[in-house]
Amino acid sequence: MAGLFLVSTRDREFAESALAGARRQFALHGFSGLSEHAWPGWRLIHAPFILGGPESLLARGDDLVAVAGTLSCDGQFGQPALEALLAMADAPDWSRIGGQFVALVRAQGRTRLFTDFFGAFQLFHDAERRVFSTSLLSAIEALPNVSFDPQGVYEFAFNVVPVGDDTVFAELKTLGPDRVAEPSPDGVRLHDAAKPLPEATCEMPLLDRLAIHRDRLLSVVGPYAQAFEGRIFCPISGGLDSRLALAALKACGVMPSLYVYGGAESADVRIGREIAAGEGAAIEWLDKEGWREVAPDAFPDQVEANFHAYDGLPNYGELFENGANAFAREARHQDGALSVSGGCGEVYRNFFFLPDRPLSAAAVARTFFARYARSDVTAAFDERAFLRGIEDKMLAALGRPGFRGKLPRALIEQVYPRVRCRALFGREISLEARYGPYLMPFLDHRVAAEAARLPLALKNAGRFEAALLNAISPRLASYPSAYGHDFTGPPGAAHRRAEFLTRIRPTMLRRYSYALRRRMGPVADEHGGLLSPDYMGRVVDLDFPAMRRFFRTGRIGDSGMMRRIANLEYLAAKLGSKLAP
Repeated sequence: MAGLFLVSTRDREFAESALAGARRQFALHGFSGLSEHAWPGWRLIHAPFILGGPESLLARGDDLVAVAGTLSCDGQFGQPALEALLAMADAPDWSRIGGQFVALVRAQGRTRLFTDFFGAFQLFHDAERRVFSTSLLSAIEALPNVSFDPQGVYEFAFNVVPVGDDTVFAELKTLGPDRVAEPSPDGVRLHDAAKPLPEATCEMPLLDRLAIHRDRLLSVVGPYAQAFEGRIFCPISGGLDSRLALAALKACGVMPSLYVYGGAESADVRIGREIAAGEGAAIEWLDKEGWREVAPDAFPDQVEANFHAYDGLPNYGELFENGANAFAREARHQDGALSVSGGCGEVYRNFFFLPDRPLSAAAVARTFFARYARSDVTAAFDERAFLRGIEDKMLAALGRPGFRGKLPRALIEQVYPRVRCRALFGREISLEARYGPYLMPFLDHRVAAEAARLPLALKNAGRFEAALLNAISPRLASYPSAYGHDFTGPPGAAHRRAEFLTRIRPTMLRRYSYALRRRMGPVADEHGGLLSPDYMGRVVDLDFPAMRRFFRTGRIGDSGMMRRIANLEYLAAKLGSKLAP
């Protein structure tokens, strides 16, 4: 991502200690070539991409632009993009800006600090806003103490990541997309940053709509294709999103290096290889689980390395893996190569499988975020407060704080990019883009804005996204998929039926879907890890002294949830006395 660490110097002793800690932690993350900058009241550490990439720092006299992440401006990257950002007057012009990043711009004696359109790239800060850091561990190190926040802890355990501005710590938040911070010698002022998206769908002929979406997607992908040419890596699998990303790249004149992850017999690997063969392209295959064996005695060192590579808290709690993710990530970014992701492709689909009628934010929270069984938690869990907390964060993201009525169905669709993608893919982007440039085209606000106009009927079962793929590349659309049908025509009957049966289920019943599934037996996810007691007992106290305040770990029959809880326990042990009761 490159990396940023900004600290107020009003308390000199605090600032010096925080800077020393950040230098140590940035080195443990793998950063090198750090530069430091100072102006009245503030000190900044900036780190370039670990494995190379576009220039992310511009220093000219008293003016300064420092970026973490992948910024495009006027379709340019590196120095030209930084120059364009510096020239913007009082606020970012989002019609000219793309990518996911954090930017610090200092011009004419005034400093501004802001995130990308959706606030996906994470910038952590303390309650007093003395510290701003793209590294969670560096932000923690700067503070005298931190304490676990129950809302953030439960969101991480149940739903993979906390949403909104929250973290798992009460003392740390992330800078939201609706704010621009202005650090000054006297403190930090926050300015509102309106970022509207269309709140109503529109009707038009399908061919006209496909042409508009094709042009919009290619206008986002094209500058990356031109800038990085043969240094682009793109996944391919049995799904739709990565194939659409590949189609966009090819339409822009680039055939990227292809890769696929999974077991030898998985549908993703089988279909990915078939697509590569049909396109006459090589494909790299990696079975991460079988990539290498780690002896139990070597496991603590591997987890320690993962801890710093993942900044303490990876998505899904993937701290306890064999190092394959780091190996694959470095391969995707070697020598500053661009890695492309199909993440957020569900912006073209009915991600929450909700019916086409107005619903309250409370109903959405119950439907999607109630992924827990009451038997798993202690008395620290307040179910009503937990769901209300998520509801309030959704309403804030939609610009409807405190509204308890029913929301227009088209507005509810914005929960996906503004809340779910910001949290889930934001953490992924914030970690991956330390190493090199990263493109997630479907999270670009210009793509999301056009997708917000789609009638819901076109989103169901991926009908429109498949048609868009077919409009861009009929040949790529013709290959089989993990859905049991290709993408040259309407979705298959089984695919439509499965989604329909979910959509018609009342939201009050869907609230209990996860708990009912748990009653049927153990639950697992695809993220694996070395989770047996012979491994985990070497890195985590299996009595869970920190997490047993929140969870009844002996009753949890979900290996993915247990992996995330174990990640929190490992983090607690690393913090030691810094962790307040």
